[in-house]
Amino acid sequence: MKFTTLSLFPQFLDAFHNFSIIKRAIGKGIVEIEDVDIRSFSKDKWGRTDSPPVGGGAGLIQKAQPIVDAIRAVKTQNSHLIMFSPRGKTYTQEDARRLAKYSHIILLSGHYEGIDERVGKYVDEELSIGDYVLTGGEIPSLVVMDSVIRLLDGAITGESLGEESFDGGLLEYPQYAEPYDFEGDKVPDILYCGNHTAIEKWRRKKALALTRERRPDLFEKLELSKQDKKLLQEEDSGEVPEWEKRALEKGSRFIKK
Repeated sequence: MKFTTLSLFPQFLDAFHNFSIIKRAIGKGIVEIEDVDIRSFSKDKWGRTDSPPVGGGAGLIQKAQPIVDAIRAVKTQNSHLIMFSPRGKTYTQEDARRLAKYSHIILLSGHYEGIDERVGKYVDEELSIGDYVLTGGEIPSLVVMDSVIRLLDGAITGESLGEESFDGGLLEYPQYAEPYDFEGDKVPDILYCGNHTAIEKWRRKKALALTRERRPDLFEKLELSKQDKKLLQEEDSGEVPEWEKRALEKGSRFIKK
């Protein structure tokens, strides 16, 4: 897969190539990233890529010519061009999975007060990463690349992808690392019991409860099974259910003291 970024500040994106999962994915040939400087396409004798808004107003507007020429230089029939805009659809994990199926994605980063409206006809899709204002589109470009690249075959292990926040519409269950006791706050004993069925059941219960508490908008969209409803009832009661007691009893020798 290939990403092409179109930006006035491509140097802002340089470090992204050189760390962690992204660096390994590039090294394995799983992904290619090309950063293109929009300024290099300016036909203005001073190299300017912006001008005051027609009709008056604050700030500067990016000109159509340098952007469109940059698009023409990199876009092919297989390319999918995304522009970041407050008008765009809010980006989700579902979008990341959808975009991971493309062979070439072009990411257009805007700056200043915006981009000439006429650029819109060259764009395939507009996206937003949230309802707030950033100084430019480079950070949204990084968000999309990072979230998509990690889904590509071979970028990370399939096991790591198997259970993540937003998969199945749920937030991820609580995770812990050693030590067992940190300043009096202990890892739940069920995670040491050795009964993987019970552990998965506990994790499902906690994921449901966390999603209901922290992201009611996601929770409302869930189709709860009978078991899901029972797990939530258990959570609300505050009592340890029989299945968990049995798992703790049988696995008592593994539980840390």
